[in-house]
Amino acid sequence: MHTAQFPTTIKGLSIYLVGAKGTGMTALAEILHNKGAKLTGSDVPDVFYTDSILHSLGIPVFENFDARHVTSDIDLVIHSAAYSRETNPELREANARNIPIFTYPEALGALSLHSRSAGIAGVHGKTTTTAMAGILIEALSIPASVLAGSAIANFNGRCTLIAGDRYFVAETCEYRKHFLNFKPWWIVLTSVESDHQDYFPTYESIRDAFVEYAMSLPIGGNLIFCADQKGATEVAAIVLQSRNDLHFVEYGFSARGRYKIKEYKTSEGENTFVVGDAPEPLKLHVPGRHLVLDAVAAIALVESLRLDQLGANFGNAEWSVVAQALSRFRGSKRRSEIIGKYKKILIIDDYGHHPTALQTTIEGIKKFWPRRRLIIDFMSHTYSRTIALQDDFIASLDAADVVVLHKIYASARETSLPGFSGVTLFEKLRARRPEVPAINLDSQSKARESVHGAENFIAYSEEPLDALEFLLGAVQPGDIVLTMGAGDNWKLGLALAEALRNSDNNHLDGEYQQ
Repeated sequence: MHTAQFPTTIKGLSIYLVGAKGTGMTALAEILHNKGAKLTGSDVPDVFYTDSILHSLGIPVFENFDARHVTSDIDLVIHSAAYSRETNPELREANARNIPIFTYPEALGALSLHSRSAGIAGVHGKTTTTAMAGILIEALSIPASVLAGSAIANFNGRCTLIAGDRYFVAETCEYRKHFLNFKPWWIVLTSVESDHQDYFPTYESIRDAFVEYAMSLPIGGNLIFCADQKGATEVAAIVLQSRNDLHFVEYGFSARGRYKIKEYKTSEGENTFVVGDAPEPLKLHVPGRHLVLDAVAAIALVESLRLDQLGANFGNAEWSVVAQALSRFRGSKRRSEIIGKYKKILIIDDYGHHPTALQTTIEGIKKFWPRRRLIIDFMSHTYSRTIALQDDFIASLDAADVVVLHKIYASARETSLPGFSGVTLFEKLRARRPEVPAINLDSQSKARESVHGAENFIAYSEEPLDALEFLLGAVQPGDIVLTMGAGDNWKLGLALAEALRNSDNNHLDGEYQQ
């Protein structure tokens, strides 16, 4: 259904959400609720962090899918892209009743027509860039609403910031070209590389999708892109060949002009850098060089919004506000999120599920806390991605001191492939690190103690929680345990944090000097 058919007035509409607990769907619900819609919805009975957000908004959610939930007083239905109109009973009923049905990307695209909109795009960095743009928008009192793909600590744990409707800044997804529904005046392009191999079998196919998105900008639109990322610069170069009516703005360490990053340095617990001719250095208290890039992308976008609104770039006073806002940035859910601390042990969770994201996050944390041992628990997501990038995944873990691997977390859109599994990655990692002790916890349970005294080791368990007892005995004071991936191994991090809080492990009583 075309986004132009979406109602222009939201207030008073009765909207039913299928898959309401999804992060994007909940964020959309926040926006629609603020615009005065009456919302109900459905999802599975599992409890997610979004349950509390929906409850706080007073949105009733059925915990099953039943055609009887779809009643004649519903004006339109919005559904997560995870559900099909052919198989979901509620969507079939809505179709039978001739109730207009929109996917989440279609609804988001429709909302982009209600404001001057900015789409944050890229294989990596979308959520953090959107989050940082949001805190700058709030600090500078720009009349905008912001929709991120995860809960943001600085948004009071919600996915959205609602501070006006003149502008709309949203994270936009490349999968199945969903971002083509969005109608932006600005696009921020953080990165382009091979991903989603089930839909984009080659790098060129995903690159061309980003080109198509950038080409959708109107005359006078803005493409803000990372000058340090090969795919982003290639997309910008292709678009420039036929769209010299656009404004091209580059940012990064190798950028020319206003958004060049200079004087970057990392000390324990802090990244410091200067942007262009800004009058003062900026500081981030979250790990990773890549987050500095995200911060400058957000600055470039928000200064452009302010220029559009007030006709002026940042002065010294605005740069001071920017510096204060960024220093308070605390990240987002599942993006280097600290979920537990115990006797100098730090437990972090990160959604990174692409080799580049793994490598930059791991290296950033190692530089941020250089004297700590880093234990990575990684669960690969989708067979298509894992098979296509298997060697890159293994290489991306090089900076980790300890690695624990698990089965491949299959997408609902695929099935397992004979002859390839999480054990395949484990064996490849053993071959890459032949000098490091390795243990398959599923088949060598009696040998677990043999690696507990080792500073570096490799381990494997099919199910993440099966590694809990092992990790509980292996962690040492000063360790950082980082769960990574788009699977469900985040549960291991939570379980480890809980077990440590309730434990009396004598081996953790040693001193650690940070």
